[in-house]
Amino acid sequence: MISCRNSTLETIYYRGVLMIIKILELFGGIGAPRKALVNLGIDHKAIDYVEIDEKAVRTYNALYDLRHKPQTITGYNLKPDIMVHGSPCQDFSRAGQRLGGNDEDKTRSSLMWETLKIIENMGDWRPGVVIWENVKGVLDRDMYHSFSRYLGKMNDLGYTNSYKVLNAMDYGIPQQRERVFTISTLQGAPFDFSQTRAKPVRLISEFLEENVTEPQYQITIPSMLNRLPENMSKNSTYRSLDIIDDHCWTISTRQDRCPNAGVIQKPNGGYRYLTERECWRLMGFDDDDFDEVLRANPGRKGYRNATLYSQAGNSIVVDVLEAIFEVLLMNETTAAV
Repeated sequence: MISCRNSTLETIYYRGVLMIIKILELFGGIGAPRKALVNLGIDHKAIDYVEIDEKAVRTYNALYDLRHKPQTITGYNLKPDIMVHGSPCQDFSRAGQRLGGNDEDKTRSSLMWETLKIIENMGDWRPGVVIWENVKGVLDRDMYHSFSRYLGKMNDLGYTNSYKVLNAMDYGIPQQRERVFTISTLQGAPFDFSQTRAKPVRLISEFLEENVTEPQYQITIPSMLNRLPENMSKNSTYRSLDIIDDHCWTISTRQDRCPNAGVIQKPNGGYRYLTERECWRLMGFDDDDFDEVLRANPGRKGYRNATLYSQAGNSIVVDVLEAIFEVLLMNETTAAV
């Protein structure tokens, strides 16, 4: 099994031999799993990265100095130690509405099920760990059938499943972001989420930029101004915008709509949106990362960069992945069988 020389996870051994953790990222986005391993100092190799969105691929290449091209996961076949996937929540929702009985043809149209086919195609060799992250809504009554079916399929493939809703607030990031994490270990003990190391929430001020005066970040359009709490009618059925105080709410793919991650009240009056850089910081990426991806996706001067907002909103919080990887590696669960 894999063991660690020390608690910092700087060196990983398999049967006493120095090894590199091999990771496969499906629906890879901006590479949050790889960023978590980098932060932990884990020697690793991304044996591949599978993402169909060209702009996300451009960002990943900028972060990790690679030359990947957009590709689909359909028919894919590689052998990683850890496989991470997070199929788009829209596809999961549609699959949940379509599933009925044991109709395999219907499930194959969902990207979620392509992940299972990839594992099946590996034959006797399987990844030691499969991590799946998705929105909390997969536990809702109208979607749970699909989620339960996924767990059953993983059981059939020899995996022990554990899942829990994790909040980024519990891992130091001042963002109220709840996501379902499913950890499937091959012929192993269930993953113990209680072992993940909680961290005190950092101050939101550490993530915010100073003197944000650019016009594109100021809230001026009536549709947003009307959603400010002080402008909402008591009888209104619409949701008001949240005002960011000690934390923000879930960072979504767009900030110029309601609900969003919240808005910032300026000291001299008025409100502004979170900037793209602030959103990336609140997803666990540092400014060097952001500067690289901004060069790769510069956007239009004087306008908000929709690409960088979208990529942040679709990513996984790096700090949560760090906590998961620490437990996985220290508890010797990643050895492939």
